[in-house]
Amino acid sequence: MTPAEISPGLIVNVITPDLKLSDFKLIVFDMDSTLINIECVDEIADAAGRKAEVAAITEAAMRGEIADYKESLRQRVALLRGVSVASMDKVYRQRLKLNPGATELVRACKAAGLKTLLVSGGFTFFTDRVRDQLDIDYTRSNVLEVKEGLLTGKMVDQAWGDICDGEEKRKMLLQTCEQLSITPKQAIAIGDGANDLPMMGMAGLSVAYHAKPKVREQAMVAINEGGLNRLLELME
Repeated sequence: MTPAEISPGLIVNVITPDLKLSDFKLIVFDMDSTLINIECVDEIADAAGRKAEVAAITEAAMRGEIADYKESLRQRVALLRGVSVASMDKVYRQRLKLNPGATELVRACKAAGLKTLLVSGGFTFFTDRVRDQLDIDYTRSNVLEVKEGLLTGKMVDQAWGDICDGEEKRKMLLQTCEQLSITPKQAIAIGDGANDLPMMGMAGLSVAYHAKPKVREQAMVAINEGGLNRLLELME
């Protein structure tokens, strides 16, 4: 079908009639540039004087121009070596903001009985705080290695694997659905970058939020203007 602009900046690529929030049981969010306003890795790099270098890699990865997301993240994290935990805390306190409509959308989903999952190629230092701020049920993200209060430029392997990339996001969506005894079609997935496409492809409703062109084209719904709560305009 031809994409339909329901209202300014709200595009529906795949018509899904009579959408009800209560028909879904899980909503899955990317974090950086989706739930929050920044790319955390870029802002941490600013403290090391490497923001432009790191941001260029991030942008290419999010646009889908870098095939190996894990390697791109390792490259970026290596450039963070020597940044202090205090500097990361400053990023959280001074630069990180929830995107418009994030609180309203999460609240509406919880009121409708949905569970919430945050999956991020970013870091637990930030996802744990965003989880607590929004009362999110489940999270998966990467752990930065810290020694004597400074980043080592490496990440710590976890029980489930090494890096939360697009495939890990997809797996976490499927595992959470299994845990909740629901199907992936009862999940909503929201993201902005190419590494969100694997999970978005599994969900019953995929939403691109101020996303890269490749993601906007493949999502069922694209929010190109306004806040995350614009998704509620499509719901009865």
